[in-house]
Amino acid sequence: MSSDEQRRPPDANPAPARPAWLDVFAVFLRLGLTSFGGPIAHLSWFHREFVERRRWIDEGAYGELVSLCQFLPGPASSQVGIALGFQRAGLRGALMAWLGFTLPSALLMTAFALGLLQLGMTSNSGWLIGLKVFAVAVVAQAVWTMSRALCPDATRRAIAIAVAGVLLLAPWPGMQVAAMALAGLAGYALLGAARSRPSAALRIRVPRRSAALALAACALLLVVLPLLARWTQADLLELASVFYRAGTLVFGGGHVVLPLLQAEVVPSGWIGNDVFLAGYAAAQAMPGPLFSFAAFLGAAIPLPGGVAGAVVALLAIFVPAFLLVLGALPFWQGALQRPGLRTAAAGVNAGVVGVLLAALVTPVASSAIGSVLDGAIALAAFALLHGARVPVWAVGAGCAIAGALLH
Repeated sequence: MSSDEQRRPPDANPAPARPAWLDVFAVFLRLGLTSFGGPIAHLSWFHREFVERRRWIDEGAYGELVSLCQFLPGPASSQVGIALGFQRAGLRGALMAWLGFTLPSALLMTAFALGLLQLGMTSNSGWLIGLKVFAVAVVAQAVWTMSRALCPDATRRAIAIAVAGVLLLAPWPGMQVAAMALAGLAGYALLGAARSRPSAALRIRVPRRSAALALAACALLLVVLPLLARWTQADLLELASVFYRAGTLVFGGGHVVLPLLQAEVVPSGWIGNDVFLAGYAAAQAMPGPLFSFAAFLGAAIPLPGGVAGAVVALLAIFVPAFLLVLGALPFWQGALQRPGLRTAAAGVNAGVVGVLLAALVTPVASSAIGSVLDGAIALAAFALLHGARVPVWAVGAGCAIAGALLH
């Protein structure tokens, strides 16, 4: 070391460390820009980033966190991200994790909706027909993948088929929720042999009082928002009520929100089924959470539509995810780990596959497959997604081009 270096005084003003919440935002923004492949793939990305690389959480705790978020309604991968952000930097970290992961796909889906409105899209557009066919392949792959993970035995496969049959034979309002409740009861009654108590590894500290307030707020908003919307006749409140209800009641993550939202916004005449399926297909090709599909619908639905509608729909569908995961965390080591509730959750998970199977039959395939050529495109897209592992965005673009050429 030189004499000049020895005489140099220490730096009195070292560069301040970057706040933890900013680190959370930066890493989740990168994941929001690059994590293609849907909820299951997102959980793999999170494992690689936060368990293996950054070591924010250990293997056992991460497994427990994923189990909790699979048990809860809402977008499981986003809820895992929210919990990881909370563990790292408190409530601000939870908000930054959600914002970073969701913002890229939400902006892209809003821009896509506004572009479609400007183009004056019709259901006869060839590329739109191609996107609808692509949606068939995507949902079919989701049914296949989820059935292998969530229905590993004959009992759970039977629950899934029964739920699908009920929904196809009796497509009444509220039947989805009733079918999921019955699936939970069937799991509790029939899966006794699978009962086991998992290890107590998860330790993300949320005060019990705060957690109880979050769960109470979630339930209160579910009741109050529809009443306020009916009383005030305000379009934004009506929009918020519909998307909040979807975010609260959907089990199984992004793919399963499709039939729930379709039942809310298409029969009411808010949006055509062609536009709905085009947006859903486009959401598959985006990085980040599939629930950003809400931004597309909010922008396309004239209540009031545009950027304001996108923001309201997006916030409304994600608020339950925050309240439920932060509310459930401190109770997970106790009540939610009881073996009986875990087998009920296994039944609900099997029911999720049934809901998605029913949606594949109608409205997805019934409205998208209009000819033998459409069926051939759908089969080819499924093979590319499932067997050849071609990137989702490339298969979607190929289907749109094929539809434009053939129609």
